[in-house]
Amino acid sequence: MAAARVLLLLSGRPESVSFAQSVCGLLGAGSGLGPWPTHCGLKRGQLVLSDKPFPGASARLPLQRPPFCPFAALDQQPRAPGVELPPKGRGVDLGVAVILQSSDQTVLLTRRTSTLNISPNLWVPPGGHVEPDEELLDGGLRELWEESGLQLPQGQFSWVPLGLWESAYPPKLSWGLPKYHHIVLYLLVISQESQQQLQARIQPNAGEVSAFMWLGPDIAAAVAATEDGTETPKHLPQDLPSSVPAVELKENGGAQPLALPTSTLLRTTPGTADSRERVSTGTKFALTLWLQHLGRKSRDGS
Repeated sequence: MAAARVLLLLSGRPESVSFAQSVCGLLGAGSGLGPWPTHCGLKRGQLVLSDKPFPGASARLPLQRPPFCPFAALDQQPRAPGVELPPKGRGVDLGVAVILQSSDQTVLLTRRTSTLNISPNLWVPPGGHVEPDEELLDGGLRELWEESGLQLPQGQFSWVPLGLWESAYPPKLSWGLPKYHHIVLYLLVISQESQQQLQARIQPNAGEVSAFMWLGPDIAAAVAATEDGTETPKHLPQDLPSSVPAVELKENGGAQPLALPTSTLLRTTPGTADSRERVSTGTKFALTLWLQHLGRKSRDGS
C-alpha cells in the first residue's frame, strides 16, 4: 500500500485520513466558513497537519474548504444503503498549485482543456499531484513547467506558502458522490521577470491547457469577491472592464489573442453538473490569499 500523503496529528501521533473524512472537520472545523489556522509540517512527499503546534511544524497556514464541501455534508448525514465511495484504505491525496507572480504584480492562470475528465474548462493556477519523495516546492515547479513550459532559473525567484484547500471532485453532492479528495497547498512563487518576459517564454501544454491569462490585483479582487453558492456576486466594483485579455491556443498549435468576458470569471459553481467555463472555488481562495500577501507587503514598505 502506498504511504499516506496527508497525515493529521490528532492524538499526539500522525494518523492517515480516510477518503470519506473531512480534513477540516477532523481538525475541529465547526459550522462556520473558515478559514482555520493550521500548523503544518511540509515534508518530502507528505503533509502533516495539526490544530496545535508540534515539533517539526514549519508553517501556520489558513486551511479552507468550500461551503458546499461534499465531505462535510457526508459527515452530517447517515450513509444511504447502496452508496459507494472509494474502497477503505484509500486516503486523501496531496496536491500543489503555483501562484506565479511576475515582477510587475500579475499572476498566471490557465484554463483546463474541455477534454479533461476532472474539472474541464476551469481557470486555475498551474498545479497537480506531488510525487512520492518529492519536495513540495519541486513538485510545484515541475507542474509549472509541465503545464506552461516555464522554467524559473535558480536565484531568480522567491517563494512562500500561502494556504491549504480541501478539494473534492465532483465539488458538490448534487453533482454526484466525490471520486477525488485532495489537500492542495498553494505556493506563491515570485519571479524577478516581468509579465512580458515570462509571456515571451511561455509554451503551454495543449493536452492540459487551452488558454492562459495574467491577472492584476483589481480583477483578481473582483474574482475573489464572487461567492460560490450564491446566485450573483456581491460587493463588486462598478468600473470593471467588460473583458480581460487572454491568449487562447489554436488547434494547429498556434495561439491567438482572446478578449475573455469578465462575466465569465465571475461565475459561481452551479448546483448541478456543468462544465461551463469559470474560475474554480479554490482559485478564488488562493487569489484572496495573494491579495492579502500584497497588502502586508505594501504596509511593510517592501
